[in-house]
Amino acid sequence: MTGSNLKLPGRWAAIGGALLMAAVLAGCAGGSARPTPAVLTPIKPVIGVRQAWSARVPAINFPLQVRAVGGQVLLASSDGTVLTLDAATGHEVGRVSAGAELSAGVGSDGRVAAVVTRANQVVALEDGRELWRYRLPTQSYTAPLVAGGRVFVLGANRSLTALDGRSGALLWTIQRPAEPLVLRQAGMLQPVGNTLLAGVGGRMIGVDPDNGTVLWEAPVAAARGTNDVERLVDLIGGVSRQDDVVCARAFQTAVGCVDAASGAVRWSRPANGATGVSGDGQRIYGAESDGRVLAWRADTGERAWAVDTLQWRVLTGTLVLGRSVIFGDSSGLVHMLSREDGSPMNRLNTDSSGVAATPVAVGNTLVVVTRNGGVYGFVPE
Repeated sequence: MTGSNLKLPGRWAAIGGALLMAAVLAGCAGGSARPTPAVLTPIKPVIGVRQAWSARVPAINFPLQVRAVGGQVLLASSDGTVLTLDAATGHEVGRVSAGAELSAGVGSDGRVAAVVTRANQVVALEDGRELWRYRLPTQSYTAPLVAGGRVFVLGANRSLTALDGRSGALLWTIQRPAEPLVLRQAGMLQPVGNTLLAGVGGRMIGVDPDNGTVLWEAPVAAARGTNDVERLVDLIGGVSRQDDVVCARAFQTAVGCVDAASGAVRWSRPANGATGVSGDGQRIYGAESDGRVLAWRADTGERAWAVDTLQWRVLTGTLVLGRSVIFGDSSGLVHMLSREDGSPMNRLNTDSSGVAATPVAVGNTLVVVTRNGGVYGFVPE
């Protein structure tokens, strides 16, 4: 699971998502130049971290979602390469090609991995070979969810499809009215117990994974404005989960929390960000579009703290790890901030191509992937 229910072994506990501009709307990549990023001042590391290993895949220019399964990490490159690494050593465990350029990935249950190609085909892979492929009627920018012997796919047109994990046969589909524009980034698709959660516009829906019955709908954000761009409020991939409470971001509109057992909205607060959130049971953390990092109280949604030292640095989604909340940025730096007040705790280097996905924790290792295909494993000293 992604989010605050992650239990972290090892010394991380002892010591303490796609970039924002990948959220550009289809056909709307132009516009004025961004302001100059904030100048970073030297910091004295509060916690010790060292690079343990590195690996490489081809370049990444799609909304990659890195998947941690057991002690392994799965990732993919734009050309269709799907790579499995041992997170402790960086050694390659498996490499397979989907045979086409990708628009979404990677999903996995530890046996079957699934990606989506730019030709709208869901490709299931197992033991270094293709298991099956299924053509979708729409694009998808969200990594498939592989769980319970099924593969679930969230379409860019707000459809939700369930496929048999062994054969790829269609089990059921949910179709909602499509919008003229779609977000070219990962949406929300999350299991909680026996319920499948998905973002459909600004609403979080709870679905019976066996038959596709919608059990409840929770409005996290409402469409606003008069044009198609302003009315996009889709829920974004990268959520915080604490027991049955799931918190998510609606694109440049709000951050809110929902009780997944009942579908009741706990709270929703205005927020202007485009990357996922994370949490620890006490606070929810996320970056706004201007690079300010915010923390909200998990119980009420009230602002806990805000820092502007990373303004305009184009931050990824957040990862809570030990005492830190972690972001990558478009220059390839990894920022570790204090969960208590947002003060800097360490700053890590990768390459200069930019961090391509929200960092992930696998056992005792922090894994970071860059646009040029660099894969870096960091461990506590």
